[in-house]
Amino acid sequence: MRSSISIALVLFLFVLGTAQSQNFKMQSSSDIKVEGTSNIHDWELNAEKKSGSAVLESEDGKITGLQSLQATIPAESLKSGKGGMDKNTYKALNTDKHKNIEFKLDEVKDFQDTGNGTYNVKGVGTLKIAGVSKQIPLDFTMKVDANSIKISGEKPLNMTDFKIDPPTAMFGTITTGEDVIIKFNTNFTK
Repeated sequence: MRSSISIALVLFLFVLGTAQSQNFKMQSSSDIKVEGTSNIHDWELNAEKKSGSAVLESEDGKITGLQSLQATIPAESLKSGKGGMDKNTYKALNTDKHKNIEFKLDEVKDFQDTGNGTYNVKGVGTLKIAGVSKQIPLDFTMKVDANSIKISGEKPLNMTDFKIDPPTAMFGTITTGEDVIIKFNTNFTK
């Protein structure tokens, strides 16, 4: 009886010693922007505030997967450098009721080690904009070193999928396109 308890304890400690989770927090140096078009010119919104976290899985010192990834952007931290455009954006996003844009990775479908600490990840996550949540596919690149992760990629979206009417200005003479691209180059550290 004692020997089987001893063996179980040794196996339990071995498993604990090999499989680990590593927690990372998003840094303010991360770059997240939304790019779009209008009938006059292209435009860009930069997220001045953002937060998030990532948890890596590792075994015997080798990265084996991405356990979780989430990000939050206060909607009114999206800035274009033009007050009128920002105001129209916040109206379209209904920021009085819906303060944040949120993303949470639901599942990793494919995780490929491409060498030199770089990984290609194909996942599915839930994106919430203006109070509407939709599950979206998201592919991105992850670069890992001892104490940090860089996650980068881009995702085209149609605003109407989130029940957002594309913003207009100047009594409707300036109209924005429905399609936008979210580009992200995010930094996480332990």
